[in-house]
Amino acid sequence: MNQKLILKKNISIQAPLSKVWNAMIDPEVIKLYLYGTQAISDWKVGSPIVFTGVWENQTYRDHGTILKFEKEKVFQYDYWSTFSGIPDIPENYSVITMELGLDGTSTSLTLTQENFPTETSYEHSNSGWDHSLKILKEILEK
Repeated sequence: MNQKLILKKNISIQAPLSKVWNAMIDPEVIKLYLYGTQAISDWKVGSPIVFTGVWENQTYRDHGTILKFEKEKVFQYDYWSTFSGIPDIPENYSVITMELGLDGTSTSLTLTQENFPTETSYEHSNSGWDHSLKILKEILEK
């Protein structure tokens, strides 16, 4: 794992903080900006989080554990991807953190992903999050 690679994205969304928070944890909204992925969890610290779907005709079931869940502030989970090509063991999990804050009349969303298995996976996540966050912003600003 390359623990030195850290991906950080920040976007400003013209929507109430509560609406942005809900989009981060509502499976129906998640499906809209994460490529049709079904998110399954009870959204509590220590609980499993599972992402399932089909990508390029391949079924996937990615999973992890919710590490932090502070309503309308921070949502963090660790995560192992079916597509990573590495063993499903804790040290191979990426950590994804989404933090919200107020930015004048808009909501600031900062996304951080750490602990990538390879530079290729970092690049894939970088472009994937760019696309997903753009869609999320469009959905929430309608």
